[in-house]
Amino acid sequence: MKRTTIGALLFSLLLAGCVGPSAGEKAQQEAAQARLTKAEAMFQERCKTAGEFIYRTAENVEGVFLLKLRPGDINRGEQYRMDDPYGRDLRNEGYIETFVRGSFQANTTGTPKPGSPQYLGYHYADAIDPKDGKRYRYTGGMKVVGRKDTNAKGVQMAMERNPDYDLNIYSFVLDKVPAPDPAPRYGVTYDDISTREERDYWIAGSSLKVIDLKTNEVMAERIGYMMDRGQGSKAGGRSPWLLAADNACPEFFPRRGSTVQPYQTLVFVEKTLKPKMEK
Repeated sequence: MKRTTIGALLFSLLLAGCVGPSAGEKAQQEAAQARLTKAEAMFQERCKTAGEFIYRTAENVEGVFLLKLRPGDINRGEQYRMDDPYGRDLRNEGYIETFVRGSFQANTTGTPKPGSPQYLGYHYADAIDPKDGKRYRYTGGMKVVGRKDTNAKGVQMAMERNPDYDLNIYSFVLDKVPAPDPAPRYGVTYDDISTREERDYWIAGSSLKVIDLKTNEVMAERIGYMMDRGQGSKAGGRSPWLLAADNACPEFFPRRGSTVQPYQTLVFVEKTLKPKMEK
């Protein structure tokens, strides 16, 4: 190949590298930006109606009735599954446990930051078991669930320093028994209030209610929305609804990181139903 030909080829390759995106790529980028702009405008409009609305509170509440449980599987990427991703909390009995006295403290690791909330929970929580349709009462506490390995170096060092070193492993454990009558007066429930159009733009809406079951009065309601700014992209292993929690109104736990949703239901409920302090 002649030198001039090689030079022309290199110049052509260099020129190609300097050329911007193709017309098709540019159109795709513009369409994506237009879509995000519309989604953000829709989200901001929904946020105007979002917030916590507490109409009445109750003091010295011993227990609550969880009228609806959280699903067993986590929806982090299904666009049109109306299972309230904004209100996503712990699952199954884990959700029930969040309401039981002592659970928050047992599952909080490390030393809380100054000013961090300390949620009490209730002496019991009732819920209908979907397997048999019966109401059960849940309580809980710290129990021995195992023994530490005495062959582990760290355990051996601890035993040398302290002959009375406790080898038990403790964990918060739920107790479940058939619920006595009457049922708790106050109930907690939630609903997905998203529309098809909102889900088209990866916006999820949520309603969380505290209800006086004796009078059927809604004592408090939290309306919340969140939006995935990636508009459902799963590139790089993204979980759209998980990341949408970073863009929510009201936002989640500003001091702890907005993607921390577990216990967020209890956080709101305790503002309305003040837990009874003593046994």
